[in-house]
Amino acid sequence: MTKLLGVALGILTAIGGFLDIGDLVTNAVVGSRFGLGLVWVVVLGVGGICLYANMAGRVAAVSGRATFEIIRERLGPRTALANLAASFLINLMTLTAEVGGVALALQLASGVGPLMWFPVAAFAVWLVIWRVRFSVMENVTGLLGLCLIVFAVALFLLGPDWNELASQVVPSVPESESTATYWFYAVALFGAAMTPYEVFFFSSGAVEEGWTTRDLARSRVNVLVGFPLGGILSVAIAACAAVVLLPRSIEVTSLSEVALTVTEAGGKLALAFFLVGVVAATFGAALETTLSSGYTLAQYFGWTWGKFRRPAQAARFHLSMIIVLIVGVAILITGVDPILITEVSVVFSAIALPLTYLPILIVANDPEYMGRHVNGRTVNFFAMAYAPIIVVASLAAIPLLVMTGAGS
Repeated sequence: MTKLLGVALGILTAIGGFLDIGDLVTNAVVGSRFGLGLVWVVVLGVGGICLYANMAGRVAAVSGRATFEIIRERLGPRTALANLAASFLINLMTLTAEVGGVALALQLASGVGPLMWFPVAAFAVWLVIWRVRFSVMENVTGLLGLCLIVFAVALFLLGPDWNELASQVVPSVPESESTATYWFYAVALFGAAMTPYEVFFFSSGAVEEGWTTRDLARSRVNVLVGFPLGGILSVAIAACAAVVLLPRSIEVTSLSEVALTVTEAGGKLALAFFLVGVVAATFGAALETTLSSGYTLAQYFGWTWGKFRRPAQAARFHLSMIIVLIVGVAILITGVDPILITEVSVVFSAIALPLTYLPILIVANDPEYMGRHVNGRTVNFFAMAYAPIIVVASLAAIPLLVMTGAGS
């Protein structure tokens, strides 16, 4: 029974933890502009993150080493340094967006401007990392993030024309949008689903919690059930935006437009669930991105690392996390729009994705590291099929960003 409860909790945490500010905003923007015409990208992204996380978790459990320890060892310090630089930059952008997302949700709840909430959110992140146990931190934020199921409930309460909604699933470019913009948001959705920090956190957390090969089955179930169900919530967000915002030509420029999609169906109660879910999801993602920043630096440079270690035992690891939080707040205080940072960060996530996906794919097929736990034929078929998709999305991201003015 204990094992069954552990699996159930892991699945629920994976669902709640799948959605962050990137998924929330990008799916809402896409739904308000393209309806469900880009749902296929969500499906593609969920499949990719399942493969990616499954391989990274298995590599960590079998080898006892996390992502950047292996990348440095397998590719050499120079190549790994390029990977580190790109991944760390994307992670910093994502962290800034998540802290901004927490502040925007608190602004929506309190009416107090986000400028006050930026340092409060960052301090709360540091405090939780310092004082709260790893499993409690992960499970509480993931479970509270399940409040975002309000989007699925709201969709049914809105009572849309289901046949008309289903017809939008066929990929097509609306007359009001350009083909370049369509593909820009396809890349953005793909990047939002496969943000590298999720895997840095997942694999490092596996090492922190002392995973072994005995934990592989539970990990596989959590990934293969939790992430797809989280993807369903992503589709629900896009569908609510397609029903409420698209017919009125309302663009998503803040969280208030996203909130409108659920308040129209469920009023203040739905808004309360929305606010709790957004704060939990963005705060949980801020915890993960902060830890991922420390993990990547410490693993590459060979520092002592681990959340279970006190600051005196892993000073550089903890100091690096404090610094990235300060930098993130400093960026937000300049007045830059957190929603814009979010939209750009998911695109850059797609750019950096090959730098960590391909090395993990190589190691997952290396008997020297994995022994008999190398990728099976089925996993390898799909993992290899995703490799060119990831590379193409990475190469196309910058040209599409420039051509479309970040989708404007």
